[in-house]
Amino acid sequence: MTAASDEAAQGFDRVIDGFLRYRFDTGARLKAALSLDPQAPLLQAMAGYSAMLAYDRAMVPRAEAALARAEAVAANARERAHLEALRAWSGGRPEAALGVWEQIVAEHPRDILAFRLHHFTAFWMGAPERMLGLVERILPQWSADIPGWGSVLACRCFANEECGNYTVAEHAGRAAVALDAGDLWATHGVAHVLEMQGRRAEGIAWLDAGEPHWAGGNNLMHHLWWHRAMFHIERAEFDAVLNLYDRRFRDHGSPVTQAMPDLYIDVQNAASMLWRLERQGVPVGDRWTELADKAEARIGDTLSAFTQPHWMMALAATGREAAAHRLLQAVEEAGRGNTAHAAILREAALPACLAALAHRQGRFADAVAALRPALGGLHRLGGSHAQQDVLEQLFLDSAMRAGLQADARLLLERVAGRHPVPPEHRIGYAEAARAVAH
Repeated sequence: MTAASDEAAQGFDRVIDGFLRYRFDTGARLKAALSLDPQAPLLQAMAGYSAMLAYDRAMVPRAEAALARAEAVAANARERAHLEALRAWSGGRPEAALGVWEQIVAEHPRDILAFRLHHFTAFWMGAPERMLGLVERILPQWSADIPGWGSVLACRCFANEECGNYTVAEHAGRAAVALDAGDLWATHGVAHVLEMQGRRAEGIAWLDAGEPHWAGGNNLMHHLWWHRAMFHIERAEFDAVLNLYDRRFRDHGSPVTQAMPDLYIDVQNAASMLWRLERQGVPVGDRWTELADKAEARIGDTLSAFTQPHWMMALAATGREAAAHRLLQAVEEAGRGNTAHAAILREAALPACLAALAHRQGRFADAVAALRPALGGLHRLGGSHAQQDVLEQLFLDSAMRAGLQADARLLLERVAGRHPVPPEHRIGYAEAARAVAH
């Protein structure tokens, strides 16, 4: 890398370590490194990447400014490639950024920054096969004596889990946690395996054992607590779920929450859990209100396709019909482009938003009609199987309430073919599965 001093290069290493380990102070590490060398191209690229990782339209100018600063400095070929990726991503072409990161990793298989950004972005574009392809391709170039090995294992875990290779996934994730008990991404990957295999008691114990090692983590801690709530909701332990909601993954007093109160993943965690709880007949009080406030303030920010239906859930739950229609209009307008992201908004996010609104308004047949053509492409919104589950439940509940048994059966058969746990043994599907069977 191009750097003014060894100290600046070491500062960059500290930034990468914080990024890989989901540390809350990664931004402070970046600021400190930039103070040592504000002209280092990779440090400026990292500043731009960090802005884009927030999936917040208001942060895009920061990414563009960092890119401009970096482009004013002579850089080597690898650094120029990173700037090309940042240019594509900040320009609304994340699919092009994926291609650049793949090229970087082909030439530099130990460029863990390019690898990890690819893993993140491929996930949020619904492309787990690309996550898996890249991690398995670089694995022979890595070993346990190379810094970052645990993060590679963590990514191997999650990529394999999302592609249904649960044995490989669990082994890799547990190996990463054995190296670093505070590896949040590996802990998360194993939690996904346990979720998909219905190992709920193990899942609760796994997260309970890991929690003492999460100090200093960022919002991924919230997502891990959300996973714990997912295990509890399957066991109908609704008081435990609400306690985790208020004291863990939606704790407004947390410094992590206060730093980014409307972060996309936190909103997704909260809205999807409230929706699941209400479906089980659990009163959630006024918890929707603050989510709806944040959703209304972000209408028109379509960087995160998967967040759009979650915002709609909050707006619809609080009866904000005018705001809900503004959201629909914004998603529709953003979907008129000819980019890959626009197609995802048009073909997946918009139908999911329409269905979420129709379901809340009691127009269940309309919800089914809106979502039915999109079912095969909902994965393109990004999000894991566990996260996508809320949209599948939305379709199923709408079909059952509309008396559309053929559509309910269609959804149950799709889920049964993809999820290792039969619908009869999952709380969101069991009642419908029994009813349709008769």
